[in-house]
Amino acid sequence: MQYFARRRPPKSLILKDRGERGIPRKLAPLTKLRSIGLAILLLSLCSYSVAQRRKVIINEDFSGPGGSNMQTLLVMVQSPQVEVLGVTVVSGDQWRDEEVAHALRLLETIGRTDIPVVPGAAYPLIRTRAEAQLWQQRYGKVAYAGAWDDRWWHEPDVIPPMAEGQPTTKRADEDAAHFLIRMVHKYPHEVTIYEGGPMTNLALAISIDPEFSRLAKELVFMGASLNPQTADPEFINRPRHEFNVWFDPEAAHIVLRAPWKRVVCTTVDVSVKTRTTSELINRIKTGDSLAARYVGKYSRLYGEYNYLWDELTAAAWLDPSLITRKETRLMDVDLGRGANYGNVLTWTNQDKPKIEVQPVEIQMDLDTEKFYKMFVDLLLAPTPKKN
Repeated sequence: MQYFARRRPPKSLILKDRGERGIPRKLAPLTKLRSIGLAILLLSLCSYSVAQRRKVIINEDFSGPGGSNMQTLLVMVQSPQVEVLGVTVVSGDQWRDEEVAHALRLLETIGRTDIPVVPGAAYPLIRTRAEAQLWQQRYGKVAYAGAWDDRWWHEPDVIPPMAEGQPTTKRADEDAAHFLIRMVHKYPHEVTIYEGGPMTNLALAISIDPEFSRLAKELVFMGASLNPQTADPEFINRPRHEFNVWFDPEAAHIVLRAPWKRVVCTTVDVSVKTRTTSELINRIKTGDSLAARYVGKYSRLYGEYNYLWDELTAAAWLDPSLITRKETRLMDVDLGRGANYGNVLTWTNQDKPKIEVQPVEIQMDLDTEKFYKMFVDLLLAPTPKKN
């Protein structure tokens, strides 16, 4: 789009005075018409490019301020290729209501309050914090429990003080499941569902409308863990444990069994090959865009491991060439109430079970430097305006 908008017509098409480039004055009207026609064509191509922006709904657990979830929202909104139809919020890293507030405030900060923030599920379908605590007493404590974690636990309806300030924009009146359904019916086979948190909202949409997954263009999600090569204590003893799936295993089971046209998964295995570093944050701080200012002010490093989980999922959707190796597996979730409850299950076509399971395109490796450059460039750019 920018190429056509900024490119000037070739000099040979610019009408000069009589005799220059051999254009007689009597042919001037024809040449003018051709120039006008070219301008109309370029404008049409620009309009077509805008109209063809990729539609996406971002379903995320928007913990904040700063961090992977909020930076993913920025990656999507900052891309001129993308039309964000809305963001649907689910409890996960934090509780839904505080996540809604963080998402609203970020969109206010970058001037995109036209994007609706739609509240979804406050709780998993079945699993409760009390049950998760009993499970950990029996099978061992997990390294990270999101909104359930004892280190920052509070009641679901509490919104702690927000470093970025309270939003003034109101959340949408609609609920996430019905918003998701309404959008895929409005734009059948055009909407990508991006999932960066637990899958509760998507499972509810599927349960309400069995056509939901068929009408979506594709599902792209961050989640699942196979055999990550890392010393991170979250995975070293539990290589098949991944928080987004573990927080609501029944929802993930419903979503992974649904008949999507295409499912793409950014695994823990590839995510742990990325890092947020002081150097990366400092590169973003050099910019003066609203997005760069937000990241520069609120992004922090916590401990040894600071992966760009969801940012990679979004960036690889925008530019699939970032991924250098991928595999196709059939995927499901262990719903047995034992030690493996919530673990990721995968099979090849040769060893798949008799029950119906769906293929998932699994990302396994990436061009790290290309990803970092894309990430920084998007955040340094001005925020695209609403159409």
